[in-house]
Amino acid sequence: MKIAFVGKGGSGKTTLSSLFIRHLVANEAPVVAVDADINQHLGVALGLTETEAAALPAMGAHLPMIKDYLRGSNPRIASAETMIKTTPPGTGSRLLRVTEDNPVYAACARPVMLDGEPVRLMATGPFTEADLGVACYHSKVGAVELCLNHLVDGPEEYVVVDMTAGSDSFASGMFTRFDMTFLVAEPTRKGVSVYRQYKEYARDYGVALKVIGNKVQGPEDIEFLQDEVGEDLLVTVGHSDWVRSLEKGRPAAFALLEASNRLALQVLQDAAEDSYADRDWVRYTEQMVHFHLKNAESWGNAKTGVDLAEQIDPGFVLDEARPAGSQGLVSPRPNRIRPAPQPA
Repeated sequence: MKIAFVGKGGSGKTTLSSLFIRHLVANEAPVVAVDADINQHLGVALGLTETEAAALPAMGAHLPMIKDYLRGSNPRIASAETMIKTTPPGTGSRLLRVTEDNPVYAACARPVMLDGEPVRLMATGPFTEADLGVACYHSKVGAVELCLNHLVDGPEEYVVVDMTAGSDSFASGMFTRFDMTFLVAEPTRKGVSVYRQYKEYARDYGVALKVIGNKVQGPEDIEFLQDEVGEDLLVTVGHSDWVRSLEKGRPAAFALLEASNRLALQVLQDAAEDSYADRDWVRYTEQMVHFHLKNAESWGNAKTGVDLAEQIDPGFVLDEARPAGSQGLVSPRPNRIRPAPQPA
């Protein structure tokens, strides 16, 4: 299942996403962790030094290779150069699985050991001074979106993405790629402002959204969050001595994390699993097509010089039955591409 952590800058989303990743690994779940934030801090939150985190390969730098590999033998895609971030898979495309070995992981993922257990970590790469005035961060995140579009995940497999702060993910269709979006909010007016944006943008696309109240100090903070976000408030988290030690570079064994916080992390896992059980693969594929057509019309056709609508395979549905490394036989399930709902 695919899970996103979002929130305003400084809300603690990177810390909470790293704790959730540690929780999953402690429960022996296979995990691919992705740092898609413009400020690349997930590696350090998972225990890497600043030097080690800076040495992580940038997915954006490997975008041509990623496109060429995922294109496979798909006859609808003439070349990797005609692929854009929203290009959906079709018959002949190569698909990714969480637990397999493939050239994309070999180039872009590095193992991080968490209490003796490995997790694959990928990073978009930082926004550098050389990018100023000539590139936008979405060009780097496009590598993540392509991989998510071509990734077939199962119910006991996890892809956890630490998203860029604010509502920037709505610049593409990537916000629809997740079974659960956890929005980290502090108990302040600014803290819940991003929640309101997400709720409004996502309401027409069936996005599962739950709020994690962070930096909660007492009943008044909980009451405030309940008043502001209602039933979307899933769990609250307060001060953690374990996290404070981690931030000092002196992490203790994860088993020593406070019991209340371990319980909160289990609540997150349960919510994600419940949401994945409701995934509609046909609708999931249709949303890819919807946003690909929007991007093609607005800028993609002009940039590539081809009609990107022709990349869409109308008989293809991505689903978990596809084997690792699949080059995409058409799903035997009846399917019909229906237009995704338009935003209000």
